[in-house]
Amino acid sequence: MTLDLFAATDPYQPIAPGAMLLHGFALADADAILADVQAIAARAPFRRMFTPGGQAMSVAMSNCGSLGWISDRHGYRYVAADPDSGQPWPPLPPRLLRLAGAAAERAGFPAFVPDACLINRYAPGTRMSLHQDRDEQDFTQPIVSVSLGLSVTFLFGGLARSDKAARLTLSHGDVLVWGGPARLRFHGVLPLLDGRHPATGACRINLTFRKAG
Repeated sequence: MTLDLFAATDPYQPIAPGAMLLHGFALADADAILADVQAIAARAPFRRMFTPGGQAMSVAMSNCGSLGWISDRHGYRYVAADPDSGQPWPPLPPRLLRLAGAAAERAGFPAFVPDACLINRYAPGTRMSLHQDRDEQDFTQPIVSVSLGLSVTFLFGGLARSDKAARLTLSHGDVLVWGGPARLRFHGVLPLLDGRHPATGACRINLTFRKAG
């Protein structure tokens, strides 16, 4: 089932207990956010990480904040320094902190202050398989996900991998927040379709804010 939220009267749509899609919430700041992403990537370039099994991930990744998420043969985890440079990850820009906090509050999670932002760059054909975000210390804190550039079909499943997943269209400027009873729901992204967006070209940029430490 694909949820068509573009025609909804209220652009802020609950999609499950603890989960809300904020259509267009980041649109006004999109250009400035992309400039922040460009500055972050200049210090911590996008790279394709490896799974513990040694397979290269299709999505290119970077991080900002006091902690950054990495994957390698030793597993999935958060670390304070970029393993490629040995330097601390770039700090979270104030604009991004404000956006994440405001989106979380609008979805019912006040006082959210993330310490990690994983930045994913999707090229056409790349995808993210169903997974849970379980590497954080405190599951009472929500996940805030910002979509920029090409639209994508997001899969929002249940608490078991086998549960049927709803399909959500995430477009430029949309923000998805999930926490509380939805915090450990499986989620993923179908392969990105070919296309070009005026703001990002032939890619999608996704910023995922977490309280990791």
